[in-house]
Amino acid sequence: MAPLATSVHRAGLLVFQPIKRRNCSACHRGPLQLLVMEEGAPRCLDCADLGHLVFLPRGDTALTRRSREESGLSAVVVRFNRRQSRYERQGVLVEEAALARAEQRCLVDAEARRRRRVRDAARRAAEDLRFTEAFAGEIGRLFPGCPQERAWEIAAHASVRGSGRVGRSAAGRALSEGAVTAAVVASVRHVDTPYDQLLMSGVPRHEARRRIAADVEARLGAWRAVGVV
Repeated sequence: MAPLATSVHRAGLLVFQPIKRRNCSACHRGPLQLLVMEEGAPRCLDCADLGHLVFLPRGDTALTRRSREESGLSAVVVRFNRRQSRYERQGVLVEEAALARAEQRCLVDAEARRRRRVRDAARRAAEDLRFTEAFAGEIGRLFPGCPQERAWEIAAHASVRGSGRVGRSAAGRALSEGAVTAAVVASVRHVDTPYDQLLMSGVPRHEARRRIAADVEARLGAWRAVGVV
């Protein structure tokens, strides 16, 4: 298990999901699914006076917030992510009665929150459509020979929200020439050349790119020429 921080955190008490087998240093029970560190030693929840709390996994922000508001005693549950070298929140421990009250509060305004989610989704969809249109328009400006349908396909692919693609980078959102060109190049590489087949046959990526570089430049050159499809 990674070195543990103190059991008191700025967000409240910390409880750990250990990644190695650990036993309670007080009652010796184990292996523990959850533990608290006290004076450098692991304690089970019962020995740490937290055994009466119930676990609420992360995922429902409203329920988590309200459960903590309702609970006189609560704790944040974290687990160490070795790949990211950091602790990540897994959920919270709250009083069972508090969780029940929070669930009731969420049920009362569930319809209002649903309508808000629908409105937010519609707003994001409209924003995404405007951005895709702007991105496609910039493709048309830089590559006037690119068919409009293809420009739209490239823009839609590059600008998917949360995709991490070039259209969602800072440069992409600013419609910089470099970002727009990168999206076009990526599309040409995968759609108009044997690049994917080369990769599937075991050709290293850099070598595959070298082999199809002339084809990519030829297509970009044609699209840069006004009126050439």
